Amino acid sequence: MTTDANVPWLIVGLGNPGPEYAGNRHNVGFMVADLLAERMGGRFKRAGRAQAQLVEGRIGPPGPGNRRVVLAKPMSYMNLSGGPVNALRDFYKVPVERVVAVHDELDIDFGTLRLKLGGGDNGHNGLKSMTKVMGAEYHRVRFGIGRPPGRMQVADFVLKDFSSAERKELDYFVDRASDAVEALVIEGLERAQSTYNS
Repeated sequence: MTTDANVPWLIVGLGNPGPEYAGNRHNVGFMVADLLAERMGGRFKRAGRAQAQLVEGRIGPPGPGNRRVVLAKPMSYMNLSGGPVNALRDFYKVPVERVVAVHDELDIDFGTLRLKLGGGDNGHNGLKSMTKVMGAEYHRVRFGIGRPPGRMQVADFVLKDFSSAERKELDYFVDRASDAVEALVIEGLERAQSTYNS
């Protein structure tokens, strides 16, 4: 694990660009990234060559405990996320273990969080694309969206907006997921898991 304080963490919220996708379950990574940007007092700006929007800054308390982060939203579609993420990783010289992907997860209940390092992609196209270009040893903050009801296709489910019942709690869960990302970066995986892997 790299400990050099000047090496940033690259936190990637996964989603699809464009207003028609903004409220989709598949875009919960963007929602978390937006809240983290707000907490950092930054605004997303288009990254030079990489197909992404970026905020650079620090998270954590003032002083030696905080961490330098690059917060990114790939502006490719979900299934092409790996290209922009890897371009940013190269540019900022971020080791793979300092990359954090925040994404929707079908196999856990709505609002439940799971943090982990490495592993499979579970059919998630954003993770599949990232793993293809840089290997699997990056961190994941998995935000549960649950399984589709009845016979609804997975693709239709993830590209639908959260239900009205879910939206009542969504802000709370996005807030908690943002806390989990901060804890992961500042305190390390094990401590963050013990708090947030509910």
